[in-house]
Amino acid sequence: MSLANNEVFDRPLQESLRGWRHHLHRYPETGFEEVQTSDYVARILSALGLDVHRNIGGTGLVANLKVGSSNRAIGIRADMDALAITEKAPDRAYASCSLGKMHACGHDGHMAMVLGAARLLAEKKDFDGTVRFIFQPAEEHGRGAKAMMADGLFDRFPVEAVFGAHNMPGMPTGSFATRSGGIMASEDNFAIVVRGRGTHAARPHMGVDPIVVASQIVLALQTIVSRNIDPSLSAVISCTEFITDGLRNVIPSTVTINGDTRSYLPDVQRLMETRMREVSEGICRANGVECDFSYTHEFAPTVNSPQFVDTAVTAAINVAGPRLVDANVQPMMISEDFGAFLQVVPGNFMFIGNGESGGKGGVPLHNASYDFNDEILDTGARYFAEVARVALAHQRA
Repeated sequence: MSLANNEVFDRPLQESLRGWRHHLHRYPETGFEEVQTSDYVARILSALGLDVHRNIGGTGLVANLKVGSSNRAIGIRADMDALAITEKAPDRAYASCSLGKMHACGHDGHMAMVLGAARLLAEKKDFDGTVRFIFQPAEEHGRGAKAMMADGLFDRFPVEAVFGAHNMPGMPTGSFATRSGGIMASEDNFAIVVRGRGTHAARPHMGVDPIVVASQIVLALQTIVSRNIDPSLSAVISCTEFITDGLRNVIPSTVTINGDTRSYLPDVQRLMETRMREVSEGICRANGVECDFSYTHEFAPTVNSPQFVDTAVTAAINVAGPRLVDANVQPMMISEDFGAFLQVVPGNFMFIGNGESGGKGGVPLHNASYDFNDEILDTGARYFAEVARVALAHQRA
């Protein structure tokens, strides 16, 4: 199915934005399965007159809009995937039609805002250069950015900077916040398997109880941040699962501790991994049990480039005014796949307020009742269009 030009240009922008967002909300798809989503986005971009390239890193796509004679290019990114959550919004007219899947993180709104920016720039053509609109799959997995880059994203579509944003419940509607340096943390996952010797609960001396050993490990891990990491730096170690193969009257043979760590600096990541391994294996040796330790890097930290923070802040002020723009927000321990892009090209990531807690747009991300606030669609679209204009107007050093 194709779209006629009047279907994307003739309707008022806010009406188009809501229509696109509600359609995308109804038909969520999870990571690397965004086939219908990608088709829908591509049809809109093609109708806007953009040069669309499909199947990059799986379901990802890039749409190019070139105006003028400059050979400069910047990227604007939206994430496409939904979460494996059953939506709890019985009165929502555009609620998810896919059981067990919903846009509980607002990627439907992010796509609509970037589509809106494409429309604004295609209508006005008031910049000189190329804007590349990057629609990324599998952000929630932390796999989509790497998949697109492995498929030649920045080799085929080079940019001098890339810009992204995320709605943020708890921030005032339509406000902006960013910062230089680390704005979101890395996410690493770990699994510690403690192998003891199971026995009857009434005869513990006949076995080696892995629950006692694993409990010592959980407590000892909490000392790593407090005693090994500089207090001026941020880090978190969270044990989130404690799984045994025991029963009420059976001391288990195996305990698995799963968890998650967060930090902003590679040196801190390496220190946590090293000390966690040493602590876990040392406690197991002291108690005569085996230890299997694994540690995986899921999300890179999101580290903004100072020169493009200035670009993004200027664009946000042009759209919302200085009162609604925070250029030095407190960093957050959440993680974002956009960080992988920023390891390869410079750029900026921005938070856009979805609404304060207790009000419209204030339901937390990843909640079954969450909804993107339609009131910020126009704000976000104008921001992305403006950041493209400002970035391409700024003379490179």
